[in-house]
Amino acid sequence: MKYNFDEIIDRRGTNSLKYDFAAERGKPDGLIKLWVADMDFRTAPRVTEALIKSAEHAIYGYSETKKDGAYFHAVKNWFIDRFNFEIKPEWLVKTPGIVYAICAAINAFTEPGDSALIQTPVYYPFRESIEANGRKCVTNSLAYARGRYYIDFDDFEDKIIKNKVKLFILCSPHNPVGRVWTLDELVKMGEICLKHDVIVLSDEIHCDFIYSGHRHTVFGAINQDFLNKSIICTSPSKTFNLAGLQLSNNFIADNNLRRKFKREIMKTGYSQHNTMGLVSCQAAYENGGEWVDALVLYLENNYNYAKKFLAANLPKIKVAALEGTYLLWLDLNAYGLSDDELDKAMIEKAGLWVSNGVSFGDEGKGFIRINIACPFALLKTALDRLAGAL
Repeated sequence: MKYNFDEIIDRRGTNSLKYDFAAERGKPDGLIKLWVADMDFRTAPRVTEALIKSAEHAIYGYSETKKDGAYFHAVKNWFIDRFNFEIKPEWLVKTPGIVYAICAAINAFTEPGDSALIQTPVYYPFRESIEANGRKCVTNSLAYARGRYYIDFDDFEDKIIKNKVKLFILCSPHNPVGRVWTLDELVKMGEICLKHDVIVLSDEIHCDFIYSGHRHTVFGAINQDFLNKSIICTSPSKTFNLAGLQLSNNFIADNNLRRKFKREIMKTGYSQHNTMGLVSCQAAYENGGEWVDALVLYLENNYNYAKKFLAANLPKIKVAALEGTYLLWLDLNAYGLSDDELDKAMIEKAGLWVSNGVSFGDEGKGFIRINIACPFALLKTALDRLAGAL
């Protein structure tokens, strides 16, 4: 391959949350780290080149991008080319991460005590953000059957009506269950939300990780009504392994929604953006397409290996079909372990640091989430350890 995703990189001693904070999080040294969702690959070479060039300039003053300048066009062209979704300059509102944007949206579009809906099991900051801001978290549990997740639309609408839900936080593609929602599924959710005047915040941070036979649809690209009632949250952070540079691009077409959202950002005192975040995002979207395409193929090969390995060596583990993201969702309920016992087995017997499924909601009991965005050799060793432990 043109890009060396097999390279083993020592990330210790770099202030890495994934590698340098085991003791602070109650974990022993020596575990294979498959928990937090950042990758063990170097970013695209052209991104590194742009960052080095910016660093050599050696002035890191307040930074911004022109409304209709090179940065905007890099973002715009990426979403046109890959998703057939065209944004306008005024729609773009940048924030230092999507969780920040979620909190801003909660405060902009709901009042204390109002209800916001999520689909569990789901990325745990969704619930944390709702509850930390004094809102009621309402859950529409995803239905699980034959290793795949589905939406219970009757429950979805019923929860909205009974709880007078004001905001729905959609995870698309879904973390941790790996679903890439179909157009029909998105349309059905969108129509229910329109019917009951619910604003949709669509977290599409994993939109670039889509595997064979599946296609990501930007929620706001479906029709004008959906676009006018939604906030589309995106970022290069997962795609290009740039999470530490703290930058997200949020698209808000409706003037009123955008005004309210920006007012909440202003209340936090946040104005200009991370200089290197801006540099890296523009370089990634201008010159990183070939690298991403190669990366997705590598990740799909990792997934296919893991699926076959588990079927051959640990058939009691059910593997949720991975349609998107680089996060493998494994059902270990057949082993009859409590969540504490499961956590202990992963650490003490397998030597693995994984994400315990219950952190994503009660529906995750007996599950683990593992990050397969790592060199194949590391994934193989981790799976061998898992087989040895179980």
